[in-house]
Amino acid sequence: MFFLWLGCSVIAAAAEAPKPQKWLILHDFDRADIPDNLRGNAGTWNLDPSDPKTEINFILDDSVKHGEKGNSLYLTYKLNPDRSAQCGFWMNLNNLDARDYDHVEFWVKGDPKLGFAKSFKIEFKQPIPGSPDENYKGSYVVTGVTDQWQKISVPLNVMNGIVEWKDLEEFVITLHSRRADVKQGGYYFDDIALVKTGNPGPNIHDQVLATKKKEWEAQRGGEKQAIPEIQKRLVGWPKTALADKASFPADDKEFLMRIARDTWKGLDQLSDKEHGLPLDTVRFSKGSVALADSRIGDYTNITNVGMYLLSIVGAYDLKLITKDEAMARLKTTLTTLEKLPSYNGFLYNYYDTTSAERTSNFVSFVDSAWLTAGMIVVRDAFPELNGRCSAFIKKQDYRFFYDDVEQLMSHGFYVNIKYPSEYQYGSFYTEPRAGSLIAIAKGDVPEEHWFKMTRTFPADYGWQSRSPVNRKEKKVHDVSMIGGYYEWNGVKYVPSWGGSLFEALMPTLIIDEAQYAPDNLGKNDQVHAAMHKKFALEEMKYPVWGMSPCSVPSKDDYSEYGVKMLGSKGYKPGAVTPHVTALALNVAPADAIANFRKLIEKYDVYGEYGFYDSVDPVTGDVAYKYLALDQGMIFVSLANYLGDHCIQRHFANDPMVRKTLPMLKEEKFFE
Repeated sequence: MFFLWLGCSVIAAAAEAPKPQKWLILHDFDRADIPDNLRGNAGTWNLDPSDPKTEINFILDDSVKHGEKGNSLYLTYKLNPDRSAQCGFWMNLNNLDARDYDHVEFWVKGDPKLGFAKSFKIEFKQPIPGSPDENYKGSYVVTGVTDQWQKISVPLNVMNGIVEWKDLEEFVITLHSRRADVKQGGYYFDDIALVKTGNPGPNIHDQVLATKKKEWEAQRGGEKQAIPEIQKRLVGWPKTALADKASFPADDKEFLMRIARDTWKGLDQLSDKEHGLPLDTVRFSKGSVALADSRIGDYTNITNVGMYLLSIVGAYDLKLITKDEAMARLKTTLTTLEKLPSYNGFLYNYYDTTSAERTSNFVSFVDSAWLTAGMIVVRDAFPELNGRCSAFIKKQDYRFFYDDVEQLMSHGFYVNIKYPSEYQYGSFYTEPRAGSLIAIAKGDVPEEHWFKMTRTFPADYGWQSRSPVNRKEKKVHDVSMIGGYYEWNGVKYVPSWGGSLFEALMPTLIIDEAQYAPDNLGKNDQVHAAMHKKFALEEMKYPVWGMSPCSVPSKDDYSEYGVKMLGSKGYKPGAVTPHVTALALNVAPADAIANFRKLIEKYDVYGEYGFYDSVDPVTGDVAYKYLALDQGMIFVSLANYLGDHCIQRHFANDPMVRKTLPMLKEEKFFE
């Protein structure tokens, strides 16, 4: 279903197109040898040369060509019908600078005698600087191939995995057994070229202007003059910058309840009263919460909204608010969500909280999933809202994001270019696995998707932080999959992508992995938490632990931090963020509570609304920010710990989730 929309996106020349401003032939196949017009080599490839049922061959054919002279490239292929197989054709582009072009064009027709698949993929590759084994990729799936010559013209902007079109290494044609409707056949290609049309089309970086917001600001004298009015729209504002360190209870439960109460207060008060939307970011200055020393980020991401819904339920379960108060907040937010502009049943990734306008062209899989998670929990906790939440969930068909060739979920979809993100969520032990579970539970995506996400990458992927152990094919849940794990100091674990506890443990906000996946995810969660502590305290000599993507303490920025060997790629070490401690609370409670206390004792990191976003353990610099996502993770973790897994229980109570959870137990990571 992932490529449902692509047929209408392929640009085939049905009429005479305007004359291009500039033209660069990559390969016209008119010489007797195969090197392309840039004098780069070219040839066929087979992802698994040992597969006897997959092969690809080529000749330069002078009998069938586009135009009167020269040759065409004639490719014949066989794809193994019994397994996933890939083969194709590649051309070396010799680090080509293509910044002056805006389309790639070529002619193609299928062989009517042999038959042919109606779709294939084209792809440019660009080396990632400083990482010789990795490439950026810009690809496009061509559909609607016939037995007549067609001119295919694809805007480079649509091939969105490459940002700056220079240093191009290869052009590749890919045939995939899961995409090809005909497993054996042939194609003719001719005149592969880069073209400057002067009409590059929309770009994924195009901004979406909040015009109503601009008008609202103008009515108040401009953007700067409108800031006090934005502050007035909030439920509240802190009176003090730092909490009294001596005021924290000695009793652990009371200590955690104090953090929960303060964190909820911030989540509640730093939200827009009219629309019931949490603000993404509010930044203060050291020692001051004065408006003149602060910055209000009156925009939000839909994950923030999902976390806000979970937090309202958690606040009610912890008796911090009454049922009437919870219902009032939920109804305000749901009313806003029902009115927001959406695309194909899904909300956009960002909205202005003041004007409720969308400010993004992107529809995100993982963010959509966290909003769905919030709806699932709300409808269990408050049956009175079941109808509204269920109507919202029903509109969402996660097949929209599913790449049924790769069997993975796309990062998302760009509505302005009408094309999905170049990349899929391939790594299993990362935060999107919660979204995958939801998509499977809804029946939108097959269960096999869960087992097709990567546990470890092949050993010849040299960019990995470690080499995989016991990486072999196995069968789980009647699905053939590849397992494997890493080892460090005798400890076995399946890696995340970046080695952060956000990736590892955010799904546990809604999924009790210790209960439902004890021999895989549950065990892995414990290992990652323990190794985070060990690495920070023993290797980095930090007094506190907990690295994850967060605000940069020394400047107004955001960065990714982690424990490198815990991730396949691995982020750099750096700032410590309290939301990691909260996420670890349900995995390693004693360690987490001790770390919370140490953070408060050593650093000025706790304000009226709870922990600020991050601290540099070496310099003591603090990022005096409240981020809705990170505060939400802190509060929901505390709600689960103090409220007997309340959010996890609400999620597991949902009928569609309940029938899917047994699937999680079947895999054993370390066999």
